Amino acid sequence: MKCLSAPCFLICLLITLTGTASYAQKKTAKKSASVTSLVSDRQFWLAEMDRMVRPVVYSLAQDSLRIMMPKVVAKRADNPEQRIQVQYLEVLGRVLSGIAPWLQGEGGSPQEVALRNQYRQWVLKGLSHALDSTAKDYMRFDLGGQQLVDASFLAYAFVRAPWLWEHLDKTDQVKMVNALKATRRYKPVFSNWLLFSAMTEAFFCKYGYEWDPMRVDYALQQLEQWYVGDGMYTDGVHYAFDYYNSYVIHPYLATIVEVIGQKTTAYTGMIAKIRKRNERYAVIQERLINADGSFPPTGRSLIYRGAAFHHLADMAWRKALPNELKPAQVRGALTAVIKKTLESPSTYQNGWLTIGLYGAQPDIADVYNNQGSMYLASTIFLPLGLPESDPFWADAPVKWSALRVWSGEDFPHDHSVDLR
Repeated sequence: MKCLSAPCFLICLLITLTGTASYAQKKTAKKSASVTSLVSDRQFWLAEMDRMVRPVVYSLAQDSLRIMMPKVVAKRADNPEQRIQVQYLEVLGRVLSGIAPWLQGEGGSPQEVALRNQYRQWVLKGLSHALDSTAKDYMRFDLGGQQLVDASFLAYAFVRAPWLWEHLDKTDQVKMVNALKATRRYKPVFSNWLLFSAMTEAFFCKYGYEWDPMRVDYALQQLEQWYVGDGMYTDGVHYAFDYYNSYVIHPYLATIVEVIGQKTTAYTGMIAKIRKRNERYAVIQERLINADGSFPPTGRSLIYRGAAFHHLADMAWRKALPNELKPAQVRGALTAVIKKTLESPSTYQNGWLTIGLYGAQPDIADVYNNQGSMYLASTIFLPLGLPESDPFWADAPVKWSALRVWSGEDFPHDHSVDLR
């Protein structure tokens, strides 16, 4: 299957999903933001997901990721050469963690089923290349501490998509386990990084391998110490008003305790508190999304774009939203974020995401960013793992909070919640 340029394959996919070639003849096809009136939200999400991740997955399946992927780092990169060396595992882990629920899913329209089957083939082939020391795209997991992070996102993908692990070649499974174990040599930064170590151990635990309970317990106990109230944690010793509660902390905690809770009752009380905190932070996240899909551009790692709402998307996919949030309400809010963060003409260059929040904005980058970093944005697509019959997709549109408030509707009050 030919790997089309981003604008072309977005249009072609929408033609396929809607089952009509007339779409290509419409002038509105020039802008992805305008096509949503012609297709369902799910079709729009599928098209945007495909546009974002196809160059990565297709190139790796062809053993040409190192050839095709731009070698880009932040202007102020702390170690430019190493940042480029690790960008391949970084992009792989982030993309797969985002599309894993969709890969795990079944059913849908014939077009979606065909697309999923194609991606499954590409991913399995790509993983084989990443683990094959004779392949061009072979990825080492022992190049530096950053790979503790990148390997963790890859482990997260397997936790989210058992189908992916079960269909990985047995030889590749052994290679993957050994590669993930190699990251144990790195000491995590005293921050959200503790959760990266814990997630890798949760993967070992889930699939019956020897795992280190201490790495999990240390992360869980330390995050408990870092809880500051109203559903939020500090990222290390100090609180920062950024999106790391969503990028990493809440989704990781929710998944880790879900896996570990099936093996031990030692964390029963903590799990109950984490669940309530998850719900409260989901409410806060939904209220941060403005009527046009924008949100406050505060803190580091803003180039992760829609991953600022990784947690909200994860809660929707896991069907764990609090009663205050209707699934269709969250669908509308996340759809608006997808549109806003991807609508700029400079969002992509030659099919690859550019550094920025709204288009190409290189000065926003942090010292640790490279071409792979932006692809954490794929986590906003987690709800594609829900079937199209699920209320998230099937229910009629519901206004999200910002639309209700700023159109003058009466609206329930909001207040903090003490969940220590």
